[in-house]
Amino acid sequence: MKKIILLVAVVGSMIFSSCEGPEGPRGETGYSAEATVYETDPINFLAPSFGVFFTFPNEAKTSDHVLVYRLSGVDQGEDVWQLIPQYRYFPNGTLDFGYNYDATRFDVNIYLEGNDLQSLNDNLRLEQIFRVVIIPGQFANKGTKSNIDLSDYNAIIKAYKIDESKIKRIN
Repeated sequence: MKKIILLVAVVGSMIFSSCEGPEGPRGETGYSAEATVYETDPINFLAPSFGVFFTFPNEAKTSDHVLVYRLSGVDQGEDVWQLIPQYRYFPNGTLDFGYNYDATRFDVNIYLEGNDLQSLNDNLRLEQIFRVVIIPGQFANKGTKSNIDLSDYNAIIKAYKIDESKIKRIN
């Protein structure tokens, strides 16, 4: 009986130690576990485009998520950031104007849309500041980070441990 157990042990170890197969494909390199934040210089939305286009200094990955926040004010010394798109409507329900954006992994286009944009108050059209947050895609939908309220800029900063002193400027 001891010889059979010894034989099974030797054959089993030979079988398991000699298993090899082809190496799997290499994953895409360059992923960062950190979110990146860019802040714009003050933007003036002027005719004819009422928009501004920024190229990212470093290209994002195809799986990354791009979020844009507008500095809407200051409350007790703290900046108030609002996720865009953000729309305002007339009392009758039609669109007055809105801040919106579109983005690729290379750039972001931030713009105003709506009716009679030239007549908007200067405080809504001029000297607007935005933060563009790029969240690494491989982490955005995993674990507790998938429960983050993306409209809450401060929740994003906390969840991704963003050091606001290291925010990069784009212009």
